[in-house]
Amino acid sequence: MANPTLTRVPTMAEMAASGEQPEILFWVGCAGSFDQRAQKVTGALVRILNQVGIKFAVLGQEELCTGDPARRAGNEFLFQMMAAQNIATLEGYGVKKIVTACPHCFNTLKNEYPVLGGNYTVLHHTSLIQDLLDSGRLSVEGGLFKGKRITFHDSCYLGRANDIYEAPRAAMAALDAELVEMRSCKSRGMCCGAGGAQMFKEAEPGKEEVNHARTAEALDVKPDYVAVACPFCNTMMSDGVKYADRQDDVRVRDIAELVAEAAGLFG
Repeated sequence: MANPTLTRVPTMAEMAASGEQPEILFWVGCAGSFDQRAQKVTGALVRILNQVGIKFAVLGQEELCTGDPARRAGNEFLFQMMAAQNIATLEGYGVKKIVTACPHCFNTLKNEYPVLGGNYTVLHHTSLIQDLLDSGRLSVEGGLFKGKRITFHDSCYLGRANDIYEAPRAAMAALDAELVEMRSCKSRGMCCGAGGAQMFKEAEPGKEEVNHARTAEALDVKPDYVAVACPFCNTMMSDGVKYADRQDDVRVRDIAELVAEAAGLFG
């Protein structure tokens, strides 16, 4: 299988100038754009989209933050300003379908923009990956992770907020690994500690950091990998694994990274 290279991804402006319309707009998000760790997830998803031949584009410098952190922090005015500008941009390009690797962006675009006039079909990348695997458009090498133990941390905004539990697990099932569930999972999942704009403020007084407690639950099931589907969760669980000094034997990976690696899209 050929290894798709990370060629330059076209912007919506470039496609519009050439009279083209992509099948999907890839909403990269702030983390996927600027955080070095999350950029690797962006790259993995780009490789997957290229491999299956989906015509996609990004907004590039026209993409603002969705406004999720502002709204969670209580600044409704700033949220609505950012949302209005994003909606105007999306409407200007006639965007109909969006995929994003961030559950926070996903939830905001899917559930909160319609009230402001932004109505789109919005997919989280785990749902898209599941569909590509189920349809046979994307194939993975089951032996790469055979015998490995993987536990999945449910993102609050993917799971409890949007009832998406099976898509990431279906993607992991294709890896032929052993999926081991944490004590708190699915609808009873535990937050990584970053939601509600907590990612951007100092921790409040308490006996234990939330991400340390959540990571302890993950380590209890003795995994080789902690799988995540959110850039915030990725940061918090990675920090938790490092706090426990287990970074040498337990890896934190996004679903897109695991699937892209199993599909032979790196190297």
